[in-house]
Amino acid sequence: MLFKQKIKDRMIPIENYAIVSQDATLRDAALSLKTSYCELDGGMCSEAGPRTILVVDKADKLVGIIDFDSFLKVLIPEIAGGLSGKLAALGVSLTYAEVDASSMDESLQGFNARVIKNSEAKVRDFMLKVRGTIDADDSIMDGLKKMFKNKITVIPVYEKNQLVGVLRDTDLFLAVTEILDDDKLS
Repeated sequence: MLFKQKIKDRMIPIENYAIVSQDATLRDAALSLKTSYCELDGGMCSEAGPRTILVVDKADKLVGIIDFDSFLKVLIPEIAGGLSGKLAALGVSLTYAEVDASSMDESLQGFNARVIKNSEAKVRDFMLKVRGTIDADDSIMDGLKKMFKNKITVIPVYEKNQLVGVLRDTDLFLAVTEILDDDKLS
């Protein structure tokens, strides 16, 4: 029964979640998130895992979260900002862009080099602030309310001041859909 379930019944245990130091590079964090996000099966990557990575300080205290959007905005800054910002991120002046002097191969080489260069940025400079936590013994309904109130898709779960897991909107969605499961309808 949904209303009797606790957060700890639905959360991803912390040992199954990607965690990175705030001093790590975005490259290290991105590769760690890719590993936890993907289930490699016959070379295919399916959307099975977390879409965020937790960031901790030297004392292993949770200090932030990085999601896919955060990674992409740093690794590929031309996706954010106006035209001049995009061009500057590309290392191209407006005059050069108007001439269209580069070939596609040169553009791809420059793009790859920028992504690699940008991946050396430190996680602490781009992590998102944690916008709420929840207790492992709280109800699923409490989790739903907190996620909607704080407009978040993941929420760290604590038990006696110890980080024990992460609750995702996906976990809550699956809990709610059990109500609709034909086998469980009366």
